[in-house]
Amino acid sequence: MRKLLTLILLTIATLCPQPLKAQSEAALRKTIDNLEASIEREEKELARLKKSKTSKQQLVNSLARQIEKRNALIAARDKQIKQLGQDISAAEQRVGELSLSVAQLESSCEAMAREAYRNYRKNNTLAYIFSSSSTDDFARRIASLRSATKYRKEQIAQLTSTRDAVQKERQALAAKREEVALAKKKLDKQRAKMREERDLAKATIRKMTKQEKSVQASMAEHEKRLSTAIAELRKITKGNKSGGSFSTTTKGLKLPVAGGRVVRYNANTAEIVGSKGASVNSIYEGKVVRISRNKINNKYDVYIAHGEYISSYANLSEVCVKRDDNVLKNQKIGTIATMVNPATMDLEYKILFAIHSPNPKVTMKASNLFK
Repeated sequence: MRKLLTLILLTIATLCPQPLKAQSEAALRKTIDNLEASIEREEKELARLKKSKTSKQQLVNSLARQIEKRNALIAARDKQIKQLGQDISAAEQRVGELSLSVAQLESSCEAMAREAYRNYRKNNTLAYIFSSSSTDDFARRIASLRSATKYRKEQIAQLTSTRDAVQKERQALAAKREEVALAKKKLDKQRAKMREERDLAKATIRKMTKQEKSVQASMAEHEKRLSTAIAELRKITKGNKSGGSFSTTTKGLKLPVAGGRVVRYNANTAEIVGSKGASVNSIYEGKVVRISRNKINNKYDVYIAHGEYISSYANLSEVCVKRDDNVLKNQKIGTIATMVNPATMDLEYKILFAIHSPNPKVTMKASNLFK
């Protein structure tokens, strides 16, 4: 019985959440808290814009930011619910194993109680002691009885402890189920809010004049941020030899999004759409020189040096490389993420790709790379 209980407790210890997972859960909760705080601030800004006589463009831009944030929050909530579901499954398994242990311990304790009662009724204990053949035999029998008594006490203590463990696990399981129910309720609320904001944005866009629509620059802010980063990275990549064969004449490369297509070229940049979960790949061999993360929407930007040339991949949901990694041509570096289409307010899977010459006065055409 002891061996059985030890085995069960070892199994339980194996199933318990590890420190790494606890850290992951803590990081996810922090992400959710940050997104919720950011959404709350944006809601106040939206309320102000609706009351004031602001331009339709400002309102649409604010709504686009809010939709991006809500979409990031929905993704985080989905991940949280999935994690909680795994926790619930593990907890249910632990409760089942502990309940089995309780049943076995109860059966053992009942058998010991019946045996002790029979011995008491028949006065077998005294007969066992006084029928000793010698002093040494007498001592051995006394020790044996004491050992049996100690074992019974240990079994009862184990039974009590295991019953308490079952109760605690059931309470934790109930708390996890309540947490899932609350998370799903909040998730449904965010989805409903996002639908409302998309409808409002679409209605506002329909009322915009042609001039207002032309001013609506979908990637201006992102491109500005990328340009600032490239100016800094040119200093770091000067003299870099990784991927040194890349040049302005390089052509015939694959699109960085597996199965993707270009929806817009703008000089050295390309907006590339793909499907959910599509891989984002390095266009050429090189070295990862920077990975940055947007704190508002949790999206990643990856920068790779090919000699002194730099390629950038903005709006990734996940990355599978790290800074200073050497990557091969067409090697996966991450996964495509969603982005709001400012013309329709629809969410689509898109990255912003750009290629940069070591000479800032030389503008490379992204369209030439993929011919």
